[in-house]
Amino acid sequence: MSAIFTVSELTRSVKNLLEAEFPFVWVRGQATNVARPASGHVYFTLSDGDAALSVVWFKSAQSSAAPVERGGERINPLTGEVEEDEGGATLTGATLEDGQEVLCAGRLNVYEPRGQYQLVAELVQDQGMGDLAMAFEALKRKLAAKGYFDTGRKLDLPRDPARVALVTSPTGAAVRDFLRIAQTRGAGAEIRIYPTLVQGEQAPARIAAALDLADDDGWAEVAVLIRGGGSLEDLWAFNTEPVADAIFRARLPVVSGVGHEPDVTIADLVADRRAATPSHAAQELWPRRETMAQRVDVLDMALNRAYTGWLSGKAAAFEHLRKGLTWLSPARRLERTEDDFGWLLTRLDDAGRDIFYNSLLDLRSCADRLDRAFGPRRLDAAGREASGLTLRLGRAFGPRTVDEAGRETAGLLRRLNGGANRLAETAGRGLELAGTALRGLDPEAPLARGYSLVRIARTGGFLRDPAEVAEGDALDIRVRDGRVAAVVTGGSNENEEKE
Repeated sequence: MSAIFTVSELTRSVKNLLEAEFPFVWVRGQATNVARPASGHVYFTLSDGDAALSVVWFKSAQSSAAPVERGGERINPLTGEVEEDEGGATLTGATLEDGQEVLCAGRLNVYEPRGQYQLVAELVQDQGMGDLAMAFEALKRKLAAKGYFDTGRKLDLPRDPARVALVTSPTGAAVRDFLRIAQTRGAGAEIRIYPTLVQGEQAPARIAAALDLADDDGWAEVAVLIRGGGSLEDLWAFNTEPVADAIFRARLPVVSGVGHEPDVTIADLVADRRAATPSHAAQELWPRRETMAQRVDVLDMALNRAYTGWLSGKAAAFEHLRKGLTWLSPARRLERTEDDFGWLLTRLDDAGRDIFYNSLLDLRSCADRLDRAFGPRRLDAAGREASGLTLRLGRAFGPRTVDEAGRETAGLLRRLNGGANRLAETAGRGLELAGTALRGLDPEAPLARGYSLVRIARTGGFLRDPAEVAEGDALDIRVRDGRVAAVVTGGSNENEEKE
């Protein structure tokens, strides 16, 4: 089932839809039923023979378009420009007449008390201006076909430019507004004005020449084309092909700030950036200084965070390298070697010492047996036995035989004595080497050099690693001249470092 509206709800919905769809329009027709009440507003009907449209022209909009006399010259209050002649196509509430062909610019709205839509006029011009509107559309189609409006060819604006070429009339209100905004924004810039006419028949050629000069100088980072607001006729110089060509061929980025917010010119469409007003053009070029200061603060904090992180990483890497160098240093290597040697000594327990002593006794027994086998008494006995044999042989055989046997026996004795001496020397050297080796393996020998053997009372084994004990464990420390009792009271720095 369809929703049921009240009259107010339906009218308000139509109002919102209509005003959103037509925020600003140009309408051409014949003015009829012109009414001028005491309020100063003008009400009339705009028709073309087939349809009619109610128009309201408020007094404030009329005064903004009416030229004023100042110093004998006619000044347009919308643009600040001096009008060349006394005539003009811009009408006022007093000059609008019934039956006059006019071109109206404004916005559509709905007058809710009557449920009637109407045009709120911002500008009313003589019908002759309709020809300019058609010329504007024709040039717009021509340049669009040539690619003048393509976004792909448009240049990016420099960020916070330091050198700006300003193409405008040096005496208009637009240049003052632009310079006033420029003084309050950005980090400071040089602005070079390229003066030109901005209205009249000679204006298009002058504007194009000023743009070309700014581009050829190669001094500026960006060119800005500005003019105050006005009627379509007042702004017509910026709707011409020479100006569009100059903007299109410029190597500098071009910003166009022509007229007021509703005004859209050909120059705006061709330019790299369109600004709604001359003041807005300055705002497009330079950021607010408060924003820049905030950005600096953000970057400063980010830099501090990055530096702190970098410094922490370097410190961690340095500590890692320091520990590695400490572990590989000669002093630490010597300490570890001494610890390993002490640990090997502790491996020789009571059973090891018994083996050592038994080996020593065995060596001494071997020496005694060698002495008994090849000592002087044994050799003397052998000599006496040989002499007896000689006498027996002498009696058994003749002198010659005895002499030969004696000589042979003497040779054998010499060989026997030499072999016995060599064997005794070899055995003595072996005994001496074995004694030296055994003395080096004596587990009690390091005690004389200041080392100690530490036993864990709880397990009875030797202490080899700090991780084998805990706080409160009893220790038995053996030194050269006795024993010392100790108790573990804390952790080990060595252990912490290894961990």
